[in-house]
Formats: sequence, C-alpha cells, structure tokens
Amino acid sequence: MSFVKAILDLAIQIQQIPAPTFGEGPRAEFLRDLFAKEKLEDVSMDSLGNVFARLAGKQKKARALIVSAHSDTVFPAGTRLEIKREAGKVFGPGLGDNSIGVAALFGIVWGIRERKIELKRDIWFVANVGEEGLGDLRGMRGVVERFGSEALGYLVLEGLAFGHVYHRAIGVRRYRITAKTRGGHSWSDYGNPSAVHELAAMVAQLTQMRLPREPRTTLNVGVIQGGTGVNVLAAEASCELDLRSEDPAALAKIISQVEETILHWNREGIKFQAEIIGERPAGEIPADHPMVQLALECVQEQGVEATLTSGSTDANIPLSKNIPAVVMGITTGGGAHTVNEFIDVEPIGKGMGSLLRFVEGVGGRMKDEG
Repeated sequence: MSFVKAILDLAIQIQQIPAPTFGEGPRAEFLRDLFAKEKLEDVSMDSLGNVFARLAGKQKKARALIVSAHSDTVFPAGTRLEIKREAGKVFGPGLGDNSIGVAALFGIVWGIRERKIELKRDIWFVANVGEEGLGDLRGMRGVVERFGSEALGYLVLEGLAFGHVYHRAIGVRRYRITAKTRGGHSWSDYGNPSAVHELAAMVAQLTQMRLPREPRTTLNVGVIQGGTGVNVLAAEASCELDLRSEDPAALAKIISQVEETILHWNREGIKFQAEIIGERPAGEIPADHPMVQLALECVQEQGVEATLTSGSTDANIPLSKNIPAVVMGITTGGGAHTVNEFIDVEPIGKGMGSLLRFVEGVGGRMKDEG
C-alpha cells in the first residue's frame, strides 16, 4: 500500500466515526488505540478527550515539539457521512476539516520510521477536542496548560491548508443575544412587541455597521431561532454572533459598538441580553521567526508557493501566550463545513513531505533558550 493511500484510507476511517464538538469520545478512543498499536510512548487520554502520544527523540532534556490536529467536526450527530470519489477528489463531510489532518499525525510517524529520520527532540502527537464552534478551543487550552514551558513550539495541522503557513491568530468574540417580550396572539395582541421582530431588526442594524477592511474585521450572525408558532407573537428569540479581527484594538472597538447597540434596544416591554459564548485570543510570531521561515521553506521545497496568512485555529492559544506556533496543511480542497466538503488527492504526498521536513528540521533550527 502506498504512503498516500494509507493516509487517505485512515482519514476515511476517522471520518466515518461521528465527532461533533462535545461528542468526540468514540473517535478519541479509536485514536488512542491506534497510537497504542503504533507502539508510541505515554499514550493517554485526558478528561477533556484529548489524546496524547510521544515519539522519543535523542536529546532527552530538549523541549518537545507538539504536533496537533483537532478531532472534532462541525457536523451534528446523525449527519450522513457518505464518501464519494471522482476525478482526483474525495468527498465527505469533515474529511478535509479535519480527518485528513488527524490521519497526518500517523503519517508523520510512518514517514519518520520509513525514512529513518533521527529526531533531536521528543515529538508529542495530540488529537485534541473542541476546536470548532462553541468548543472555544477548550481542547488546546488543556494541551497548552499541560505542557506549559516544556513545549518548544506547536505545529498545528489543518487538513485543507496546504500552501499556507499561519503565524498570526485572529481574535474572536462570540455572543448569544436573546430578546424577550410578553408575547401574545398575532391578531388580538397585534401592536405588542414580538421577540422575533425585535431581534431581526436589531440584527439588521448590526449588519449595517461599517467595518474596516484593514485590519480585516468581520461580523456574522450564524444562528437565529425563536418563536413557537406562525400566529404567535414570539416571547423569546435568540441569535449567535461572531466577531473577528486581525487587530485586537479593532476587535475591541467593534465589541464596544455591538454591546452599545444591544443596550440601546432595551425598552419597556422588550429586554435584550448578551452572553459571551466564545473568546479566542489573538497573538502572532513575526514572519522572520525561525519556525515560520522553516515552514515556508518546507512547503516551497515541494514546488509549491507558500503564503503567509492569519486565521482562527488551535494555534490561537499558544500564540496568545507567546509560545511559537504555526499552522500547516496536508492538501487542498473545498466545501469546508458543508456536506459537499472534498479533498484533492494529488497534493497529499507533497503536503506530507513538507510536514516531515518540518519535524526533521525543527530540531536544528529552534533553540531551547527562552
């Protein structure tokens, strides 16, 4: 079996085990057993569901490289996880984000052994929970807390990111906004406030806010719900709001504007509440950092142009604590977070080649001081 086929087959195996955020348990147990079969050391699972395994390096006192991939998906339990293949692509919900990333953890182990790469330092492989949605990076928060200053840095794997190197973490603030009224009958109580109408009007006002293009700043209402019937003045309605920016100051400004807007919608007969349901801290390492430069070189060695970029990923947590971290990918594809998600097969070999060069090179490029 070819190296690429083995990784792809494992990715499909992983993808077939449902793993919605907060429901990663069965997939985590599968991965723990796989790490054990690979005869890695210190295989364990923590109380969150993060799975750990260590591949020993030559220098026992050197700080370890942490290589992680999130095991959760955005798809709720019950989603059809059908796999389809056509013209160099494989389709399947969650296959690119992030089953191929998790499979790459094992691909790195196989590649190190096959190429007889001598590691200068330990590598910890981590399949972590809670990256998506309301998981709020809880898995990676636990990982970073566990390793603390013992980590040299983090290589975070995102399945569809090949050709990009993330070194800047976008700050994110998420709210659940709830509107409440007395409610009533759509005919006899007409003229009284409806929570659905009030919330919709408030959301429309939010979407009219002028956001800066530079630094890039975004606002999105991704979920809205409420009411109990077509002829009922809704007593309650809610939405979930996502705010992002490359710049902490710009994010703080839009947060202030949003909170002020929500406050002003409160009046007699209508009450608005805003609950923070997620917060992803910003952070970055400079483009000339040795880890960033190594990641760029490793991608470019595969004959692929490498682009520096920013994003909201598990890397937010170490970067926010001034711990070096980069995100690299395994392949390309599209349709992420939809049932039509797909990966391209051909780039997998190059993506894995770049990751193997990175874990081999980081031992010589990165120093243990500070």
